[in-house]
Amino acid sequence: NSPADHGRHQMEKDPLSYDRLIRRFQSAAEREADGKRKGYSGVLEADLWRSEAKIDALSADSGEKESREMSYKRNANGEIVAEEKDEVPSSKEEGEWRWRKQVEFRFLKGDDVDFDYRAVDESEGYDAPEEARDIQDQWFEEEEEETFIPEAQVSSLKGQTGIQDF
Repeated sequence: NSPADHGRHQMEKDPLSYDRLIRRFQSAAEREADGKRKGYSGVLEADLWRSEAKIDALSADSGEKESREMSYKRNANGEIVAEEKDEVPSSKEEGEWRWRKQVEFRFLKGDDVDFDYRAVDESEGYDAPEEARDIQDQWFEEEEEETFIPEAQVSSLKGQTGIQDF
């Protein structure tokens, strides 16, 4: 999978967030190049993902739908209204950073439906071997508490209690 395929795949998971954070900063030339790379069917597919997400956002019973990371509100006409000011990235770099963090957070929460978390959780290959844990535990148990004081300061510490007097 190329980075472009990964970006497209992530866009499918949350197309409205992708629009808010990434597409809004793309120039016409970048969008055109993206469209050529996707081809006609890819552009239609992306539009379909976006339309379905908008319909889903507009059909929320409470009038507001919480995405994993962003909220969607609708006005009296049922249209999605402008984002909250704190949801609008100020630059392309900030939008990309927020998008990466959003995708990373989704993965860390265990919400990436395309990743097999169970295979990792159940694999002993990712666990620290019991021997290594036992050695580490023993090292910590045997470690003596000590304070490092440079030799030059030892002679000047006579009478010091370690308690601050004010």
